[in-house]
Amino acid sequence: MALTREDMDRKIDEHFGFEAADNVAGVLATLAPDAEHDIVGWPTGPTHGREAARPFYETLFADLSDGKVETLRRLYGEGFLVDESLWRGRAPGRPFGLEGRGRPLEFRLLHIIEYADNGDMQRENVWLDLASIIQQLPQD
Repeated sequence: MALTREDMDRKIDEHFGFEAADNVAGVLATLAPDAEHDIVGWPTGPTHGREAARPFYETLFADLSDGKVETLRRLYGEGFLVDESLWRGRAPGRPFGLEGRGRPLEFRLLHIIEYADNGDMQRENVWLDLASIIQQLPQD
């Protein structure tokens, strides 16, 4: 049975909700057990499986806080969606290797999500506006 737009929205919104709550277990539960997790530019490259994605989320939640995601646009296809969003929050840690010093931060994100037949996220591919992050977190 093909997933509807509403099914895909529900799963990615659940995923974003767990991210906003810094809930690693919840985020991982939205991924398929053998999911490909690819944050473009992340030092490990793509990982495979829920547990392999865990270190990324643990690091992310230590480096960023008070995050809110505003969806700007979504495009849908058979079994996938593309989500353009704006992330806003604070950078208390070292996001993407930059000293955050608790400064406010906002940047655009592009998620490409492929879904398994049961609705789990089979592939999460994320592109972020690193140039904007670097501009907002200048290093002295």
